[in-house]
Amino acid sequence: MAMSLTVDAGSILDPLQLEDPREADARLEAGITSADLLQPAAPKPAPLRKAVREAGVADLLSAYGHGSLTPSTALDALKHAIAGTRAGAEAVLCFAADLETSVAESDRRWRHKNPRPLEGVFFGVKDIIDVADTLTTSGSRLTGNRIAPADADAVARLRAAGAIPLAMLATTEFACGSPHNPRFGTVTNPWDATRWTGGSSTGSGAALAGRLMPLALGTDTGGSIRVPSCWCGTTGLKPTRELISRQGVAPLSWTLDHVGPMARSAEDIAIVLPHMTAVAPSTPPNGTRKLRLGVPANWFTESVDAHVIANWTAALALFEAQGCELVDLPGLDIQAIHEAGWTILLSELAAYHACRIDEADRFDAGLVARLKQGMQISASAYGEALRYRATAQRNFVALFHSVDLIVTPGLGGEAGFLDTLTVEIDETALPFQQVISRNTMVFDCLGLPALMLPSGVGRTGLPTGIQIIGPPGCDGLCLSLGITFQSLTDHHRRTPPGLSP
Repeated sequence: MAMSLTVDAGSILDPLQLEDPREADARLEAGITSADLLQPAAPKPAPLRKAVREAGVADLLSAYGHGSLTPSTALDALKHAIAGTRAGAEAVLCFAADLETSVAESDRRWRHKNPRPLEGVFFGVKDIIDVADTLTTSGSRLTGNRIAPADADAVARLRAAGAIPLAMLATTEFACGSPHNPRFGTVTNPWDATRWTGGSSTGSGAALAGRLMPLALGTDTGGSIRVPSCWCGTTGLKPTRELISRQGVAPLSWTLDHVGPMARSAEDIAIVLPHMTAVAPSTPPNGTRKLRLGVPANWFTESVDAHVIANWTAALALFEAQGCELVDLPGLDIQAIHEAGWTILLSELAAYHACRIDEADRFDAGLVARLKQGMQISASAYGEALRYRATAQRNFVALFHSVDLIVTPGLGGEAGFLDTLTVEIDETALPFQQVISRNTMVFDCLGLPALMLPSGVGRTGLPTGIQIIGPPGCDGLCLSLGITFQSLTDHHRRTPPGLSP
């Protein structure tokens, strides 16, 4: 009897319609290939009209070019600030090796008028990013007194452009622990010692807010550049995934980790970003062209304090007054992306550290809790999260057919309380885990560029933020809008009320 080649089925599966998780990274790689990076003009020589510790990247380059400031004089001022402040004691772990030699070389180059593009710009480095011959510990007791064998790629690129690694900066353990680091202690917020900086780039956020250095490197896997940028009133870019190399950086999640710059202005980030990547900068877009800005209808505006919403709404009104078109986005299923991101992060954390669970007493308790969560996730759940990431990214990127950028509120409330590990939203205390990564994890999962910058202050006078998101490779467009916003507001110039101990 001939075999039937047809079957009856209630639904038909087409195997070629099953999403390959690798497609997500392929889309990001394509975006990087044609990345939009700004190339700001070199700052014009000018005397420094503020304290050295208040100077940003552009300010330092202008003053060096004018001849009224040298890198060695600037270093003396920054070391004095570090030695005399709470932020310095908590955020700065050690100075980089060969610091004095690098400064002498920068002095010489400025004196002989052959400076490199970032000559003499000091930057701090999160303690999971290698700096050659310097103690680099990932904030863990398990790493001992590890000396980095070479610069991480991002550090090497900045160094080649003339920038100088100044110091190693605190992090939560392996960029995934609690605020209370068991090896180096807690980094408190320069705006209020009872509040947290946000993590995991704790030292980077505090050092910038505390005016200890003009630039810092951070990493972002669930929000770790943008969270401290928001709560410390600074500016931070989580770039398009892999725009900046992760070589020489201790891993947390090989799928979600990003390396990026943190500063006090979008302009300063725009100056340094082209020197952190192998991608050639493009011609800056016309700043007067009309941008279509997507305005979310759900998720990003939920569990958000009324003062944060008011500051975000005011920012949108300012953009509209500058000629931008506000476009209401449809309701989006962000929760599923958020949950997929955490499934991926915790699974990959467990893949790295489950073999050390017998040493749990040496780990930070917060990291152990997450590690145990990751060890309970099945292989199929992890695989499904990766597959969903690719599908969600494809669908989300399609939104950029009708908008150029998306603008969301930053974190839902002002900096959280260290004693209770809660964030106050409309006078209701919510646990950290409900708030901190809610508006940030999604863009780690999707790999899209996301810029966090200050939007004002909340009900207790602490910083709030907004977040600007673009399609893959449009980091420069995010920065361009951020520069426009900061040229019209002074939120990024606000200083914590007390910078002394």
